[in-house]
Amino acid sequence: MGAALALAAVLLVQQLGRLLADRSVMPPDDFVEYWAAGRLNAQGQDPYNAANLLPLQREAGRESFPLDPSGNKSAIMMWNPPWTLTVVMPLGWLDARLGQLIWLLLNLAIILFCADWIWRYYQGPPTYRWLSWAVALTFIPTMMVLRAGQIGPLILLGIVGLLHFERQGRLFLAGASCVLIAIKPHLLFLFWIALALWALTPSPRAAVRGIPGLRVLIGGIITGLIFSAIPMFFNPQVWHQYWYAVTHHPPEEWVSLTIGSLLRMLFGAQLVWLQLVPAIPALIWFGFHWRKHHANWAWSEQMPLLVLVSFLTTFYGAWPFDLVILLLPVIQTGVWAVQFKNLRKTALAMYLAIDLTALVLILLGVTSIWFIWMTPAILACYLSLRAYRA
Repeated sequence: MGAALALAAVLLVQQLGRLLADRSVMPPDDFVEYWAAGRLNAQGQDPYNAANLLPLQREAGRESFPLDPSGNKSAIMMWNPPWTLTVVMPLGWLDARLGQLIWLLLNLAIILFCADWIWRYYQGPPTYRWLSWAVALTFIPTMMVLRAGQIGPLILLGIVGLLHFERQGRLFLAGASCVLIAIKPHLLFLFWIALALWALTPSPRAAVRGIPGLRVLIGGIITGLIFSAIPMFFNPQVWHQYWYAVTHHPPEEWVSLTIGSLLRMLFGAQLVWLQLVPAIPALIWFGFHWRKHHANWAWSEQMPLLVLVSFLTTFYGAWPFDLVILLLPVIQTGVWAVQFKNLRKTALAMYLAIDLTALVLILLGVTSIWFIWMTPAILACYLSLRAYRA
């Protein structure tokens, strides 16, 4: 085992050296939006200005760019809120290629750490611990997010942090972890409602007085303010710049893998309000779900379902690489499959069917909307396996 790890380390170093020397090997993709925005803000410039971003992204090695209404090349925009800049500004201080490789290794490490933690959190047998790593590395959205250099692994880390610290009773740190989830807050919109209701609901246990969940809100608010203030230290106008960008150039034209995007494709792209329609039944479902389970609310049981339903019905900006956050319910089902032998063949068949279909679509080079089936498929498998387990 030691020799194998040493050999893997040597090969990894060789590949990293090759990547540093040759930009044609794994050219930068979405990573440039974070690197360029981080660099601009650290220099006191507008990180949400396409004209500022474009030359930096070209310098970083990005070759393909979207076209603006006039037919000119436009920058890859970072639409994430300014607190995200606290995370990505350190990348901007580095050479673009070096930053890309560090970002790649960091995201890979985060994904493997989260997968391993999820396995242990749901009491997966230690002898099958390797299965969590195998699932994480073969899950097609993992490959997508690493290849694109996107930021989804940090959202997954935020989910893991919340669950970890909540179970330990360290609620301030649980709330602090939510800052990472808020990098793309719309992806888990039901989670925010559940968190607020849970945090403001008095504990039904006689031994716990008051509303202990308030510490989660306090931790989240304080950490959010800190993460929001750090970019302002370098660029005091950053919040104004963000507001101007999202109000004057809203990303409503994006066709991502949301049901709302599909509705607009069917009934008219100009009907932007259709993006919100799928969230309505989700909110109704959540109302009944909360009423049924709030007295015995357990984040370990509820979080995977909230992630799935939120992602399925979110109103915009869900992309195939964002599906990496679904490793939470996917690995939980892997634990069930190991714990209940009668589920093993079914769970494996389901996973292979979903993953191989996604791989075929990648090889065919289809657009993002073709992956819209993945979330409902994973949700259906999750619910069916949970029913068998019960």
